[in-house]
Parts: sequence; C-alpha cells; structure tokens
Amino acid sequence: MPTIFQKSFPLLTILAISALVLSGCESGAGSVSAQPASIGRGEDVTLAVATDIHYLSGRLTDHGKAFDTYVYAGDGKQLDYSEELLDAFTQQIAEERPNVLILSGDLTNNGELESHEDLAEKLQKVEQAGTRVYVIPGNHDLLNPWARSFKGEDQYKAASVTEEQFTEIYGAYGYDEAVSRDSSSLSYLVKPSDGIWLLMLDTSKYKNNAKLGYPETGGELKAGTLKWIQDCGQQAKQVGARIIPVMHHNLTDHSDVVKEGFTLDNAAEVQEVLAQYEMTPSLSGHIHIQHIASVENGGRKLTDIVTGAQSVSPNRYGLLAYDASAHELHYEARMTDVEGWAKKSGSTDKNLLGFREYSRDFFAGFGYDMAFKRLIADDTYTSEQVEAMARTMADVNVSYFAGTQQQDRAAIMASEGYRLWTESEGNFTKSYVESIVGTEGAANNLSLTTDFSLPRP
Repeated sequence: MPTIFQKSFPLLTILAISALVLSGCESGAGSVSAQPASIGRGEDVTLAVATDIHYLSGRLTDHGKAFDTYVYAGDGKQLDYSEELLDAFTQQIAEERPNVLILSGDLTNNGELESHEDLAEKLQKVEQAGTRVYVIPGNHDLLNPWARSFKGEDQYKAASVTEEQFTEIYGAYGYDEAVSRDSSSLSYLVKPSDGIWLLMLDTSKYKNNAKLGYPETGGELKAGTLKWIQDCGQQAKQVGARIIPVMHHNLTDHSDVVKEGFTLDNAAEVQEVLAQYEMTPSLSGHIHIQHIASVENGGRKLTDIVTGAQSVSPNRYGLLAYDASAHELHYEARMTDVEGWAKKSGSTDKNLLGFREYSRDFFAGFGYDMAFKRLIADDTYTSEQVEAMARTMADVNVSYFAGTQQQDRAAIMASEGYRLWTESEGNFTKSYVESIVGTEGAANNLSLTTDFSLPRP
C-alpha cells in the first residue's frame, strides 16, 4: 500500500466442534465441515498477528542499482533486509509457539508469484513448531500490475498471482482448514478453539487492477459477503462462540486526516453487521501504523486494532492472549528481534546486529527528506528552520507508525520544529503533524485489555 505521505502528498490443525454437524454459513458459501476442536472452550488461547510484511523474494533482486533506486524512491519499507526480517520473524514465532499466527494482508511487496511461493515455504517452520497459520490477501497481493524483479540497472515485469493461485499456495494456511468459504470473495471461517472463531475477511478490490494499471488502495465487503458474515454470526451465537474478524482494511478511521483508501468504503454497513453479533475486537492493517480505535454502532462499542507493519520500523507484530478464567482478551504490541536472530545466526552485518536503530533511522530518513525537500523549495524559512521542521517531521512520523505518540508527545511539543509547524500556514502537513501529537495527547496504542466473555450456547 502507499504510505500516508505517498497518498496525501501528490502521494493473519484442524478445528471446530465435536459432536455437532454444522448447517453452514450460507450465501452461496462452500461446504462446511464439522471437525474436532483442538482447544477447549475453557482453555486459554494465544494468537499472534502480523500485517503488511511486504515480503520480496530474494529470487527477484540482485540488490543492484535498479533495486536501490526503487527502495529509496519508496515509502520506508525495509526491503533491503526483506529475507532477514522474515526469517527473524518466523523464527521468533516458532520459538514463542502461540496457538495461531494471523497474517492480515499485503503478504508480498507487489503480489509477485515468487514472493508468495517463498513466503509460504518459510511459514512451514511456524506450523511445524505447532502454530496454525491463517492468511488473507491485501490490496498488493493479487493480480498486481506492479509486480517487478530487479537486475542491474533495470526493472522487469514479474508474474503476479490469481485468486486460484493464492488459495492453492496458501492452502495449508487457512483455506484447506476453513469450515466455510464465502463465494463472493476469498473470505473464510476457521475455528482455532470451540469458543473463539476467526473470520478471515478479504476486503481488497483487485478485479480491475489490470485495467487500471495499479492495485486499488481502497477496500470493501460486498453485500453477499455481509450476508455470509451474518450467517456465520448466527452459527457462533447458537453454539456460544465469539468471532474475531480479521481484515486488511480498517473498520473505522485511525487518523483525522488520513481516511480515504484506508477505512473500508462501506465501513458503516460492516460496523452494523459486526455490532449485531458482537464481533469485536477486529484486527486490521493497511495503514502501516500501530493504532487502536473504537466506534459506537447500535449502542455497542466496536474496537479495531491495527498492528503496525512488519515491514516498517519498529517492525511490529501483536500478541492476543485470551484468559479463559478472567474472560478477558489482552493485546500487546511487540517487535521482531532481528538483532537476537542475527547474533544467533552468526551474522557480521552491523545493520542487522544493530537493527532496531538502523531500522528506525532508515524509516525516519524518508519523512525527513520529504519534508526537507518541500520546505527548502519554499522561501518562507531559513535553512536552520527547515532542518528543525524536517527533524520534527521525522520524529512525528516514527512516533506515529510505532504507536508511541503518548510517550513521545512532550519531547516533540518542546521542539523548535514543532513550534514552527504549528505556526505555519494551514496545509495537509501541518494538520498531519498536529493530529498525531494532539492537544491532549494520544491514547495508549500498544496494549489493550477488554472483556471477552463467551456467550452461553
């Protein structure tokens, strides 16, 4: 997905219920199978969630001039170390062994066939360690005209994947285990426990990509899919299960100034359906930031948890822990420990051994450079003021994507660059900076504890 700056600056074994044959979630959905649950209703469940991996297979680049040009003209994704970051992440999850790993879209950089194939192969390590993996596509993953390989000074068009290829490649990671499939999309239902079900929702619009020449940024859920969701909700209600919806696009706004193309096009309709069956919290990605937001619908509160992009500093993933005795769900934002992986692997690469700082500086540089170039072309400010404002923009951007606005607010507000931004003429950039820092500080976006009582069957 394009980042905020690109868009606005002419810019997640076998499951289910024993002794019960399900009638199925309808709306033309595929067949529903009854399978023995592997995690009981009264047992704890842990679910890791990651999004926007944007993995680029090493088979598609020689890390030459064309690749470097592409990376540094981009949006700060850590494509230089795409292989290493994914290897560190899958190793970390394999060692932590949550019950489930959810990957909520934009699995690949631009939907390249080789990237999908190699990612699926790397996920075997996670499942072999005892963690079930469930994936859905994002707006970059299917029928993408931007799929490219890089060699020397040139880019080459690469093969992307169709819907059929996607479900075949990731059959072991959700689709073969689905107890119901939506006929209108690549959405499906899985049941990691007999009390917690996952509704993996395909919100991306990719049918017209070839005609458009680019992947559509926005997302939606079709009328047929909404009907299917209602049928799944009825089934969950009958057996006393709670559904956690997983999607690539956001259920509600996560920014005062960045909404279009990120929040679902038909968010109000989707919220109404999810509220009806108490399908909350939802898990999403797409906007690349670490952020938690809530919305009221029909007297019910819906919470949407956006986990920061795995491909962008600070390389986030989340851990959801269901405490069965307390009837609570705990969410915690974490970081992939690339440094620890590099040391264990015997790497001598200084960037990998100091990856946290390297990744932060790499990402900060994009915000700094963009602001600097725009400000220096304007005679309004001195070079010193331009530098101060660009540094503040870098700090604001890093804080926003890391989800640490609450922790960083005081230092940012005390900076000279922030003062200059607030006194500048009204424009998108000023609104962007002020909306992130806020007048009263930001909410905690790194953790959440919420009631998650299972309904009686």
